[in-house]
Amino acid sequence: MTSQSSATSRSSAAARRQLANMALFMGPATVLLFMFFIAPVVVDVFVAFTDMGRSLRVTEFTTANFERLLTNDSRIGPTMAVTFTYVLLTLGIFNVTFGLLLALTTTALPERSGAFFRAIWLLPRMSPSVVYALLWAWVIGPTDRGLINQVAVGWLGLEPVDLLSNQPMLLIVLANGFIGASMGMIIFTSAIRAIPEHLFHAARVDGAGPLAVIWHITLPALRWPLSFITVYQTLSLLVSFEYIWLITNGGPFYDTMVFALYVYKRAFENGQYAYGAALSLILVAIGIAASLLMWRLLDMKRLLQTPKIEVQ
Repeated sequence: MTSQSSATSRSSAAARRQLANMALFMGPATVLLFMFFIAPVVVDVFVAFTDMGRSLRVTEFTTANFERLLTNDSRIGPTMAVTFTYVLLTLGIFNVTFGLLLALTTTALPERSGAFFRAIWLLPRMSPSVVYALLWAWVIGPTDRGLINQVAVGWLGLEPVDLLSNQPMLLIVLANGFIGASMGMIIFTSAIRAIPEHLFHAARVDGAGPLAVIWHITLPALRWPLSFITVYQTLSLLVSFEYIWLITNGGPFYDTMVFALYVYKRAFENGQYAYGAALSLILVAIGIAASLLMWRLLDMKRLLQTPKIEVQ
């Protein structure tokens, strides 16, 4: 009986220690998750059902914002189309594909050369947003002082190019893609470095060329990093508008007005806080739906499973 009581006491003590460790390690993350993710959504839902305006006063609770959203706002459809085009092009061309190419290229170079080129691609991300936007303003300047036109007119004898007026979607994809590819480059580079070196040696001994090594060894090992970058960057692009706001301000007209920027303008420039909150709930719903869909399609559940075989 004494032995059984002692075992029960030890089991209870172990359970208490496990709970204490869980609270110690997960507690701060849980608090931050509630403060910066859950609480803002709750506040947003509350504001969406009010008439809050520029004065920040709430005089009534109403569903008028949602009625207006569903029946009277003709800009929602076009801005959604711009958003999905922008997200798909930036994600597919730059954030995933170009980031992967940068990682493959720089890891194939000698270590110092690869590190040098990776550092160059990280410079835009380390620069202040305003500096990056001003750089693009100089590059695309429609006069002969712009960098593109200095090359096109001064060196090649072509007509001046005005990307902002003629190709605004291309402009925002390039501006966001060059800075977004750096994250994929870092994640993919780390994953490539983690592949056991003997696999590459064995493949080369068997006569595999560079493309065969990439296809049969590198890419299979990058499945989960590719999935992570796809999910993370999709959600990030859906709600980001900083560089679009600084470079094009959603123009010309509404050609680069992504939905997140449209919500910002409605809420903070027009003072329609309640209506902006209602609009932002669309982004929350789209983000949740996109997360669940990609979680299923990319089989992300397997990434979090405990390995069946643990190597000691």
